[in-house]
Amino acid sequence: MGTIHKLDMSDDSRVEELLRLQTVAYRLEARLIGFDEIPPLADTIETLKRSSDVFYGYLAENGELVGAIAVEEERPGELTLTRMMVRPDCFRQGIASRLIEYVFARYPDFSAYIVSTGTRNEPAMNLYKRFGFVPFKSEAIAPGVELTTMERGRKLRNRSADSD
Repeated sequence: MGTIHKLDMSDDSRVEELLRLQTVAYRLEARLIGFDEIPPLADTIETLKRSSDVFYGYLAENGELVGAIAVEEERPGELTLTRMMVRPDCFRQGIASRLIEYVFARYPDFSAYIVSTGTRNEPAMNLYKRFGFVPFKSEAIAPGVELTTMERGRKLRNRSADSD
């Protein structure tokens, strides 16, 4: 069983490890949804270090980073899960679930939690639905590619203003 820690974004070797993990994970999502312009795939060590996201890493017993989640309070009272990544050879070991549970425990006072993923990324859609996330918006981001945004927390309110 691994451990979860806030990642020190000033630690160059850890950020390099995070970038490698992110690249592998998001390349797989890109294949799943048929879209290779997912923003995390454009990241560099420098852009990760400058990111306003707070990163938490799942470290295997040997200290290797095998999963990570990032969050940001983009709106007051709403915490957005901005990134979720697990090394493909570590899939189906509960790492993503433990990362989400960790975020909920660390940030219990938010009225809503938001996440977005490619609509065709069935493993991610199923994961978030298991945690009570409900889709409230879908948008085409490229021909044939749709992004679904989901919310957990308060009762869904009219978000038509957000869709404009």
